[in-house]
Amino acid sequence: MLNGLKSCCQESSLGRDSSAGSVSRLGLLLSVIHTVIFPLLTFVSLSLSSTVSFVDCSGGKVWFEIGDSPDFRVSEDGVIYALRRLSMAGKENAVVVVYAQDLQSKKVWKTRVHLHVRPNETEESINSSPVPEILFPWRSVVVRGDGTMKRVKRDWVIPPISVPENSRGQFPEDLVRIRSDRDKNRMLRYSVTGPGADQPPTGIFIINPISGQLSVTKPLDREHISNFHLRAHAVDLNGNQVENPIDIVINVIDQNDNRPEFTHTIFNGSVPEGSKPGSFVMTVTAVDKDDPKTANGMLRYKILSQNPQSPSSNMFTINNKTGDIITVAAGLDREKVTQYTLIIQATDMEGNPTYGLSNTATTIIRITDVNDNPPEFTTDTFFGEVHENRVNVIVANLTVTDKDQPHTPAWSAVYRIIAGDPTGRFSIPTDPTTNEGLLTVVKPVDFEQTRSFMLTVEAENEVALARGIHLPRQSTATVSVRILDINESPEFTPNPKLIKLEEGLPAGSMLTSFTAQDPDRFMRQIVRYSKMYDPAKWLEIDPVNGRISTIAILDRESPYVKNNLYNVTFMAYDNGVPPATGTGTLQIHLLDINDNAPHVFPSDVEMCERPDPNAINITASDPDLNPNAGPFVFELANRPSDIRRNWTLNRLSGEYAQLRLRIGSLASGIYDIPIMITDSGNLPMSNMSYLRVKVCQCDHHGDCVDMERIIAAGLGTGAIIAILICIIILLVLVLLFVMWMKRRDKERQAKQLLIDPEDDVRDNILKYDEEGGGEEDQDYDLSQLQQPDALEPECVKVGIRRMDERPLHHDHQYPLRSAAPHPGDIGDFIHEGLKAADNDPTAPPYDSLLVFDYEGSGSTAGSLSSLHSSSSCGDQDYDYLGDWGPRFRKLADLYGGGDD
Repeated sequence: MLNGLKSCCQESSLGRDSSAGSVSRLGLLLSVIHTVIFPLLTFVSLSLSSTVSFVDCSGGKVWFEIGDSPDFRVSEDGVIYALRRLSMAGKENAVVVVYAQDLQSKKVWKTRVHLHVRPNETEESINSSPVPEILFPWRSVVVRGDGTMKRVKRDWVIPPISVPENSRGQFPEDLVRIRSDRDKNRMLRYSVTGPGADQPPTGIFIINPISGQLSVTKPLDREHISNFHLRAHAVDLNGNQVENPIDIVINVIDQNDNRPEFTHTIFNGSVPEGSKPGSFVMTVTAVDKDDPKTANGMLRYKILSQNPQSPSSNMFTINNKTGDIITVAAGLDREKVTQYTLIIQATDMEGNPTYGLSNTATTIIRITDVNDNPPEFTTDTFFGEVHENRVNVIVANLTVTDKDQPHTPAWSAVYRIIAGDPTGRFSIPTDPTTNEGLLTVVKPVDFEQTRSFMLTVEAENEVALARGIHLPRQSTATVSVRILDINESPEFTPNPKLIKLEEGLPAGSMLTSFTAQDPDRFMRQIVRYSKMYDPAKWLEIDPVNGRISTIAILDRESPYVKNNLYNVTFMAYDNGVPPATGTGTLQIHLLDINDNAPHVFPSDVEMCERPDPNAINITASDPDLNPNAGPFVFELANRPSDIRRNWTLNRLSGEYAQLRLRIGSLASGIYDIPIMITDSGNLPMSNMSYLRVKVCQCDHHGDCVDMERIIAAGLGTGAIIAILICIIILLVLVLLFVMWMKRRDKERQAKQLLIDPEDDVRDNILKYDEEGGGEEDQDYDLSQLQQPDALEPECVKVGIRRMDERPLHHDHQYPLRSAAPHPGDIGDFIHEGLKAADNDPTAPPYDSLLVFDYEGSGSTAGSLSSLHSSSSCGDQDYDYLGDWGPRFRKLADLYGGGDD
């Protein structure tokens, strides 16, 4: 272990440029780890191979490389590491050659590093060796051109400090001492800042403020933080900065503490069967959290096992660096092995099985199918049979075997008839589920022509066979189809059959023979005939020989004749079991003859009383065809005589004539004008036809306005019904309104108040706190309140009865309540009163409860319904009651007979 940390710039004689005569400069930084990398490496010392002089560093990028020594490596910052445990038994030193190259000038320097072994030192003595010291500011020496040297002060760039991760030493562990050369004259305080010190994660690095000792407090994890950037500060006791802060970089040295991890637990890949060696299959990937620039993160792959080991145990290989899996052997056959399972191992330390960490993953390689197996028929010959004249019937099922993957294009069969069916009567679709060929009849076959077929069928796949594979003989088969005879229907020839005849043939005329032939030549059968469809019932057929004759006169003008054609359908049937029937159509083209006389058209016309113009154009209608129709000859009849006197008929053309009125006006009415019309047939036919002329009054447009037209153009049935419905609805509404008004009047009479609206005290404000006038207001005539029994009978009826007064009826007596009734009699009294009220026909329903207010003859006062004077039964004066207030004034009006 070095006793201190040296940072220097070296100049070597090997680096001189003789052509330029100048001194080439190279900044070479050699720093040595301060802890033991491996326990067996007890001590390392560095010695320079030649005398060097210190010059100012140029600051260019330097690249380092170890010579022929596989046990060491050098980092970019010049730190030398041992790659493995060193066994230096019997050796006092070891020499390592280090090359350095300036990347700008491409100059190369070389130095030797001597490693000395000190057997008497232990790990404890190494750990207790002095800690490297950083002294700032650093004084550089610059060589002038004349060979003299000048010391220049500048800030020092501290080389990175390397600290291994996962250290198990005692903490805090000293790293380096920071000291200023100004601490000789005064007391200084040292501190560090940055992530890991006073910034998160805090507390990893601490410094002794007095001695400047920088220490780490816990193990570091490179996978968490790979380096730390700190700044060292030196201040006096007053906090004044003594030196400029210097940057300290602490690199965490990686250790192999992480296993490789595959990105997937199971990798899936595929390769077509029959692939050649070297075919790419798939790539597996693993990652290692360790430093990928070191052996700790450099992975190597290999295949541990293959299952199944058929046809070879090494069907695949893997690129140990990239993880690409390729085939190395031929013989991949999906029909034998559908998939392979490989166990892949990834190891760090560049695959070193001793020091490297490993992990495994499973790779499943599926062998995909290619069309390397043609379909083969299960037998050389297939048999089938079908009845004649049948279509879309399956004759036979053709079965094949195919070793390729089912329900893929390489497995699905396509059948093709290559011989034996020149007319294309058969086809072979494929059943997608069973892959069978369904031999089907698509055109009818005739037993009388061909009794059997011998077909040659070939089977292929939907996709072409793989290169080098050919169809074997088993892909072709023979199909024997036997045709079965059936009883076929007799056939009319020709069908339909057309004949031409003149209309008007009499009944019983022989027309033609319409016969049918039996296709079954090998069966002796009898054919009979019958009529199926004859809409006009004009024809009949002989059931034995098929002769057709008329049973009625043929008429071309019949509604059953369309376009001069009359169609009749006949049936022929044999005596087979079961009988077979066939139909035929006879078409009769009827030729026209002059058998219909012409008629005037139109048959009804209108004319004004004073026509202007006073002419009507007419024509003729003839059901016959030319030349048995027009041109026509029109002529007025001679009788009656007024026809020719009032009318004239002029021929306009062979089809039209003009009827004109001779006189200036004609009375309204209907006139029948006889017109003789003759056609142009070979035997002309004439007919007396009547033209009905309606003479009427006309408007200024020349249109008839007679009452008949008005009535005809009047309201329709629907409009009349709508009007009637509206009238009925209106009447119902009027009736409902009348009923509502009557009911409203009754309610007003039933609810009429005893006082007029202007006397209604409810509209007035009454003062209830007014005491009144004293004794004067109490001057009442108590003689008016007497028992009803003391009054004379005829005096009871004096006065005007109120509408709500209980009616008086002497025939019905209510129970009388005793003057001093027993409490137990009250209930009986109420029940008797209720029964009497229910049986009283004079008591209105709304007044029935008043019976319980009747106090009987035992009361000291009579009924208030008939107040009267005890002195006289005549008219009394109730005007004094008006002095008692508005209520009594109304009472006086009721019983005094007032007009109000």
